[in-house]
Amino acid sequence: MTREEYGDIYQAARERTIRFLLSRGAAPALAPDIAQSAWLRGWERLAQLRDPQMIVTWVNSIALNQYRRVIRSERLHQEIQQSAHGKTSLNLAAIDVARILSACRPPDRVLLEAQMKGVTAKEIAREQGLTETAVRIRFLRARRSARTALETRSRRLDLAAKQVAA
Repeated sequence: MTREEYGDIYQAARERTIRFLLSRGAAPALAPDIAQSAWLRGWERLAQLRDPQMIVTWVNSIALNQYRRVIRSERLHQEIQQSAHGKTSLNLAAIDVARILSACRPPDRVLLEAQMKGVTAKEIAREQGLTETAVRIRFLRARRSARTALETRSRRLDLAAKQVAA
């Protein structure tokens, strides 16, 4: 394919690529830039094109992949929104719970997750053939174990921060 043929196809199909990106959810201000970039990348890799009749489809797939990369990178750099009351749009409690559970031993994690889902000690006791008191004691030990693991982790992080600062 010659430079002129590629240019003619670009002129004829650029708008189709922009419409394709818009149909995939690209912002109207972003779609033309991604389309331009995709056509440039297509030109740079023209030797990889197997069927010249599929050039628009090929460039559109390049454009879609570039759009997906942009979306991924935007998610990584997304700003935390705060309302007038100082609350964020992120569920910080869920993040904290996930960190706490990751610090627990697996049997303790299972118990604490069950308790968070609303399963009662009576239900667990019936399911596992234990007394209700035994299950309550396991809950207590699991919470203590989680607290100890978090305190240990906190002390280690404080110590590491002090060493870096020194």
